[in-house]
Formats: sequence, C-alpha cells, structure tokens
Amino acid sequence: MRHIVILAGGSGTRLWPWSRRDRPKQLLSLIEGRSLLQLAYQRARALVDDDHILVCGAAAQLDQVAAQLPRLPAANLLGEPVGRDSLNAVAWSTAVVAARQPEAVLAVLSADHIIEPLADFAATLDTALSAAERDQDALVTLGVVPTAPQTGFGYLHRGRPAPGLEGVWRLLEFAEKPDRELAQAYLRAGDWWWNSGLFCWRAATFWRQLEALRPVTAQAVAQLVARPESLGEVYPGLEAISLDYAIMEPVSHGLGSAHLLAVPLTAGWDDVGGFPALGDHLQQRDGNAVMGLAVTLDASGNVLVSDPDGPLIAVVGLRDTVVVCHDGVTLVCPKPAAQSVKRLVEQVRRETGERYV
Repeated sequence: MRHIVILAGGSGTRLWPWSRRDRPKQLLSLIEGRSLLQLAYQRARALVDDDHILVCGAAAQLDQVAAQLPRLPAANLLGEPVGRDSLNAVAWSTAVVAARQPEAVLAVLSADHIIEPLADFAATLDTALSAAERDQDALVTLGVVPTAPQTGFGYLHRGRPAPGLEGVWRLLEFAEKPDRELAQAYLRAGDWWWNSGLFCWRAATFWRQLEALRPVTAQAVAQLVARPESLGEVYPGLEAISLDYAIMEPVSHGLGSAHLLAVPLTAGWDDVGGFPALGDHLQQRDGNAVMGLAVTLDASGNVLVSDPDGPLIAVVGLRDTVVVCHDGVTLVCPKPAAQSVKRLVEQVRRETGERYV
C-alpha cells in the first residue's frame, strides 16, 4: 500500500518578515488564497486517500496544520518538539508508516514547493513509486531538468537508464550547491539534474540503510514508535542532520545495501526559496510582482509584498528590488541580495531579540 509523507517543519526565514517563527511560509496563504502546505496536500491526494497521508511538522504549529487540513486523521499529524533537520523527520515518519504496514511504499514530499501542472507531477510520482515497488533495493528521487546554472540547488548526476524500468535512471552522485562556474559546467554536460528533495522508497529499504549508516538514530526512532510517550525526552537528543548527508550521499558512494534511482520531473518546479522565486507566482502589475496594497510609478522588476489592508507600499523609479511590509517590519533589499535574508534574520535576533522574528 502506498503512503505519502509531507514534511512541513521548515522555518522559512528567507521569506521573513512575511514568514515568522509562529507562522512559517508553508502555512501562509501565498498562492491564490492557498498555503504551500495545502498545495502539497492536493498533490498527495492525487495518488492516495487521507488515511495514507502523514504530515510531520513542528508540534507548536500542529493546530494550524490541522485547521488547514481538516480531513486528515489526528494520528497522521506528527509534531516535532524541536527541529532536528530532515533525516529525523523522515526516519520518524517512515517508522510510523512501517509500524502500521511493514510492506508499505512511501513518497516523501515537501511543503515548500510549487509544482504545476498537478497531472504531470502525479504521473511522475506514480513512476517513481512504481520503481520503488518493483526494485526492493532502490531509493528513488525525482530530479528536475535544469533550465539555468542555478547555484542555490543541489544537483544529481544521472547515469544510465535503469534496466526494466521505463523512464527511470541510475543515479551516480548527489552534489552540493555549486559555484556558478561549476553550475554552468553541469548545464553544458546535460546529465545533471537539480535535486528536488522528493523521494520514494519501501519503508523496509530505507530502514535498512538507516540501521547501517545511522544506527544510533535508528535505535532512538524505533524507541519513539514503541513508546510514543518518550517523544519529548528522545527527540531533542537526536543528531540534527539532513537526509542527503546522512543517507543519500553515502549510498551514492557505495555505502549501505541500496542503490539510487531517479525519475525526471517534467512538471514546473519551484522551491520558493526567497522573494524573487515567490514573485514568479504573484500577480504581475505594471512590470512588478505584487501581493497586497502597492502603488508604483516608473518602477519595474520589483517584488512588493504587503497586507491587503496595508501598510501601503508606494515606490517610484525603483528597479529589481524586494520591498516587504508586514507586522511592524519593513524589508528592503536588491533582488540579488535576497538569499542573504536568512543571515539578516540572525542579526535581527541578536540586536532585537525574538520580538521581530
């Protein structure tokens, strides 16, 4: 039986101040009145029913998750008492699924993405799930065919077609975010894809890799599932590490007992990692991306974000700039500097405390 896990624990600091600690980006109504979490749920519902969808996110936000996804059973909402990066969210969710159905095959989706059209995504995910069902030693990921030398994404090195699996490829390597020169080389080579952060596998296959590569984590997570009341004690002590570092990269280097496969994602994919990316999905007005109350004069290429009832953003003669006004904070930065907003948030925290973050 197929299951889908949606990871919804990100803090979304690169969309600050619109995204805050108690209201991260995946819970905000950003796209036609829907949140990124609700969009991820719609993608999951294209393949499985509500009983087979789990959401793993911050415990403090679980009430908001439940309000946005009222059809999901309460037992399918997993609340992390503290964030411990993607490996632990995935390991816990996979263990919960495996306890319910040891032969389960599952997909891991992110609540940070915009992927359209839905039908194309569903077809690609079905191919990836089918590959995991047929190949009991495979960890499958979805790769995005690059259209530009992006330096903000990790990359996947594609190998030969996987024998007997149409539309599926062997995967040779996970690579970290490159500099621009290397990203251009990847683009020219034609056999590198962007790492989408979307995965499929048999629960038992993933668990074998976890036991082999991260046995301490495997033992602790197994305890969580056997004794759910130990969550507050055990989870904060887990090693904070990403899924890629802990499992996918080591497996690509021959460690563990699995091998990696990849399926190209033909749908449009965006991880909405900052305001320039968000701007591509907002209303376009007089050459600017606008959400909320804004007036422009001789201005273009800007991303202007405010609440529907203000404060008013009024700009004149401005080019390629991000301006965000929300809840007592105004952010202004050139588009190329938008990736540094995460660092800015840390400086704001040091200088003003938690009030504005």
